[in-house]
Amino acid sequence: MQADVDETDSNTTCPWHYLPAQDVAERLKTEATGLSAAEASQRLTSYGTNTLPLPRLPSFSRLFLRQFISPLIYVLLAAMLVSLIAGKLADASFIGLILLINALIGALQEFHAHRSAQALRKLMVSRARVVRDGETSEIPAEDLVPGDLVLLSSGDRVPADLRLLDAIGLEVDESVLTGESLPVFKRSDILCGPQTPIAERVNACFAGTLVAAGRGSALVTATGMATEMGKLSRTMETAKTVQPPLFQRIERFSKKLTLALLVAVALLAAIELARNTDPLVIFMTAVALAVSAIPEGLPMALTLVLSVGTRRMVKRHVIVRRLVAVESLGSCTVIATDKTGTLTENRLTAREIRFLDGSGVTVDGGRLPTEESPPQHENSRVARVARAAALCNEAELHPLENGDWHSSGDAVDQALLGMAHKVGVDPRRLLDSWPLLDQVHYEPALGFAATLHENSAGAPKLVCVKGALEKLLPMCDTMTSATGNTPLDSALAHITLERLAERGARVLAFADGDWTDNCEFTGNNLRGLNLLGLVGMFDPLRPEAAGAVAECRAAGIHVCMLTGDHPRTAMSIARELKLSDEGDSPVTGGDLVQAQAEGPHSLDALTADTRVYARVSPEQKLIIVQSLQRQGQFVAVTGDGVNDAPALNSAHVGVAMGEQGTEVAKQSADLLLTDDNFASVVAGVEEGRIAYQNIRKVVFFLISTGAAEVVLFVLTTSLGLPLPLTPVQLLWLNLVTNSVQSIGLALEPGEGDEMRKPPRPPGESLFNPVMVRRVLVSGLVMGGLAFACFYTLLARGWDLDAARNIVLLLMVLFENVQVLNSRSESRSIFHQPIFSNPVLLLGTLAAQALHILCLYSPLMQEVLSVSPVSATQWTALLSIALLQLLAMELLLRIGKSDRGTG
Repeated sequence: MQADVDETDSNTTCPWHYLPAQDVAERLKTEATGLSAAEASQRLTSYGTNTLPLPRLPSFSRLFLRQFISPLIYVLLAAMLVSLIAGKLADASFIGLILLINALIGALQEFHAHRSAQALRKLMVSRARVVRDGETSEIPAEDLVPGDLVLLSSGDRVPADLRLLDAIGLEVDESVLTGESLPVFKRSDILCGPQTPIAERVNACFAGTLVAAGRGSALVTATGMATEMGKLSRTMETAKTVQPPLFQRIERFSKKLTLALLVAVALLAAIELARNTDPLVIFMTAVALAVSAIPEGLPMALTLVLSVGTRRMVKRHVIVRRLVAVESLGSCTVIATDKTGTLTENRLTAREIRFLDGSGVTVDGGRLPTEESPPQHENSRVARVARAAALCNEAELHPLENGDWHSSGDAVDQALLGMAHKVGVDPRRLLDSWPLLDQVHYEPALGFAATLHENSAGAPKLVCVKGALEKLLPMCDTMTSATGNTPLDSALAHITLERLAERGARVLAFADGDWTDNCEFTGNNLRGLNLLGLVGMFDPLRPEAAGAVAECRAAGIHVCMLTGDHPRTAMSIARELKLSDEGDSPVTGGDLVQAQAEGPHSLDALTADTRVYARVSPEQKLIIVQSLQRQGQFVAVTGDGVNDAPALNSAHVGVAMGEQGTEVAKQSADLLLTDDNFASVVAGVEEGRIAYQNIRKVVFFLISTGAAEVVLFVLTTSLGLPLPLTPVQLLWLNLVTNSVQSIGLALEPGEGDEMRKPPRPPGESLFNPVMVRRVLVSGLVMGGLAFACFYTLLARGWDLDAARNIVLLLMVLFENVQVLNSRSESRSIFHQPIFSNPVLLLGTLAAQALHILCLYSPLMQEVLSVSPVSATQWTALLSIALLQLLAMELLLRIGKSDRGTG
C-alpha cells in the first residue's frame, strides 16, 4: 500500500516548484524533525529504492540474428542456398563463412552499445545527509524517499529531486542536466510558474547536479525513475534509433542489384527456354550468373574499410565505438552541437574589465601562466579593479610544483583570482599589505559582498565591494576615470552593463573606498564609495572551435548550437564563432513548444534553417534531432552532459567528449573525442568521407568486374556458346584475386579535397549516376572484349578448356587494370602517385602472382583447368586489358567536358 503522499510532480497542475515550502511539507506529510524511521521504511516499500534500474539488454543471440536483416545479406543467403542445391559446396561454404564473421562482429559491437542507460547509475551518489526523527545522519542515497529532509553543502552531489526549504548562498552546477554553463543561484522563497523550465526552477534541485557553493535544506520530491534524471533514462530507452546512412545506402543498392540480377536471369532463362534448352542447364547457367553478379566479398570489404577508418580516427583523437559510425560521421549534413564543454571550455573566466568612460581591457582567457608573479599591468585602473577583486574574495589559488595551479572555492571567485594574477596582482602578497579585518559574505538576496582591510601604512582602512551594479550604485558617489575620481554617472554605468550583457557576459561591479566610521561593518552602512568598473565573465570558447565551425561550413555541413543557456549568451557565443549573423535570432524552448503544438510541419519549418537554440530542455534536444531527420538530414550530435544523452543516442551518429564528458554521454555515443577538441569532429568528418570514398571504390571495383562477367555470360549464352568460365574459375576470380586487391583499395589515402566538397545528398544512392556510367562502360568493355576473345578462339578451333584458360587470364589482367581505375572517380590514373598506396601495388602484384603460380602448379592446373601461356599470348592479352584503361580515361575526359559545358 502506498503512503498517503500526494503524487505531485511537474506534469500536474500543481507542481512542487509552484507550491510554497510550507504547502510542500504538508503534502509530503513531513514534520520539522523529518520523517520517522518507520514512515521512511513504509515509503521505501511503497516508492522503491532511489536508483535507476538497469535497462533490459537484448540477448547476444538476438543481436546475432538481427545482423542477417539486410537486403544484401538476403541476396548472399539466396546465393548460398542455390549453391548448396547445385552441389557447389566450396561456393556455399565460402559465402557462409563471410556471413558468419560479419554477423559476429556486428553483434559484438551492438551488445556493447546497448549498455548506455546503465551509465546513469554512476551519477547517483552513494550517501546523503538527512534528518530523521529529529537527528541528522548519513544514509545510503538509495534509501531516500519522498518527504525526506535532506541537508546540502558545497561539494555535494544532489541525491534526488528536491524542493528547497532554506538556501544560504546556495549555487548549483546544473550543466550536466540543462547545459547551463554558470552555477544557478537557488532561493527557497521564490515560487516558480507551473510551466517554468527546469533551468529556471530556482527553488528546486535535481538528482545528479553538483552543489558549487553554499548550503541548504530541502525535501525530497522524487526518487529513482521519477526524477528528471530518471525521465532522461526512460527517454533513452524509448528513443527510436535510426538506421546509419551507410546501411540506408547499402540497402538501396542491394535492392537495385537484386532487381537487376532477377531481370538478367529471367532474360537468360527466356532465351534458353525458347531454344528448348535442358532446364538443368538453364539452372546451372543461372547459378553461374548469380555467382558472377553477387559481390560475395562486399560485406567483408566494408568491414575492412571501416576498420581502417577506425585506426586512422584513433590517430586523430577519435575513438569509434560502433564501426559503421566511421562512415556515418562523414555523411552527416548537420552537426547539432552542445555549447557548454563542447564549443566552450565549461570554465568561467573573468575576461573583460570595462570602465564607465567606455575604455577597458581584455584579459587573456586562457589558462594561468606558469610564472608565479607576472608583470604588473601598466594601467593603474586595471590594477585597482584587480585589487578589489582579489581582496573581496573567498576562493584560493596556489601554484603547484609541476607548474600547474590548484584552485578551490566559488567558481566566480576563482575566476576573479585568475584575472588578478594575469594583470600582475598577487592575491597572497596583497593580503600581507591589506590584512582582512571583517567581511560581509555574499548572499543572493543581498546581491553583493564586502570586505574591510587594515592599511599597513597607517592610512584609513580599505573597503572593497563586489556585486550587482544596481546594488553598488547607491553606495557610490564617484567613479574612476582616466583623470581620477569624478562624480558618478549612473546612466554611463547602465550603458556599460548593457554592452557587456549583450555579449552574454555575467557582469559584476566593483567599488572601493576609505572606511572611517567607528560603527559596525555591515552591508547597511556602506556609502561614499568609488565605482571602479565592471568585469564581464565568460565561459571561453575552445581555441580551435571557431576554425572547426568554419571548416564545417566550407564542407557544406550545417552547424547548429543547442544549449540551455540564456538566448543572449547563446547568440554572443554564436557570433564569436561566426555561426550566426547579426540579423539572426535564436529559437528558444518556448518557440519549440509552440511549434510542436501546431504540428510536425510547423516544427520542421522552424528547425530547417535555425543555427542557435537557447533555453532548450533535454527532451527538446531530442525533438530537434528527430525533426531534422524527418527533413532527410543526416544528423551528428556532439555533447558531454547527461542532458545530451537522448539526442546522442537517437542521432545518426553521436559524438561525446571523452575527457570531461559524463559516463552517460560516453555510453550513449558512437564516437568519443579523446581530447574534447571540437576540431577533432572535423577530422572525424574528413576520415569518414575518406572511408565512404573507399567504400565506393571497393564497390565499383567488385561490381564492375562482376558486371563484366555478366556481360560475358549473357553474350555467350545468347549465341548458344558454352559457358566461358566454369563455376570454380568464377569463384577464383571473385573470392581470391578480387579480394586481394580489395584490401589495397580499402587502404587508399584521401585525395586531399574531401573537406572542400559538400556532403553527398542524403537521398543519393551508393550506386549513383556517376557509378552507373562507370560500371556500364567497364562492364561492356571488359565483358565485350572477353567475349570477342572467347568467340574468336572457338571459331579458330581452340579446345574449350584452352579457350577458358585464356579468358580466365584475360579477366585477371582486366582486374589488375580495373583496380587502378578504381582509385578515383574524378582523377586520371596518371595524376595519382603510384607509390602513395604500396599495399594496393603489392596486392595487385600478389593477385597476378597467385594466378601465375596456378598456371604452373599441377594441383591448381587440375582444379582450375588452366595451363601456362606463351609470351606472345601474354603480350596480346595485356594489350587487350590496357584497352580498359583507355576506355576509362576517355570516359573521365568526356565527363569533365560535360561538367565544363554545363
